[in-house]
Amino acid sequence: MNKSVKIISTNKKAFHDFSILEKYNAGMVLTGTEIKSIRSGRINLKDSYAHIENGELWLHKMHISPYEQGNRYNHDPERVRKLLITKQELRKLIGTTKESGITLVPLQLFLQEGWAKLEIGVAKAKKLHDKRESLIKKTTDREIERAIKQRD
Repeated sequence: MNKSVKIISTNKKAFHDFSILEKYNAGMVLTGTEIKSIRSGRINLKDSYAHIENGELWLHKMHISPYEQGNRYNHDPERVRKLLITKQELRKLIGTTKESGITLVPLQLFLQEGWAKLEIGVAKAKKLHDKRESLIKKTTDREIERAIKQRD
């Protein structure tokens, strides 16, 4: 990503629960109070997922806290939001999601030149033993890093 990108939120649970096969960037259709809340970092991607309905990509269960100065114009925190992606990418996603066990998971939300963008991952759920393997690999990598730092 280039210099004009500011990462707002990352879905760490997605990397723990899923193996990510492909990544796509999508724009989002938002209201005025939603983008203001996003800019202040009041967002949660934890249990959210993307779904294709009627040839369009939709994001479910992403929580954007209401904007404090929004008064009566505030939004519903967990409303379904439309994602904007190219037709070619959408066709590819439709084909891959027809396979069993494949899910579309939001990985991170970022601002790119003032526009809110969402990185979506085509993911396959990890089994319990896969989660253990990745945790063991992560701890051994961390120990190797410490040993190299101490030696230098």
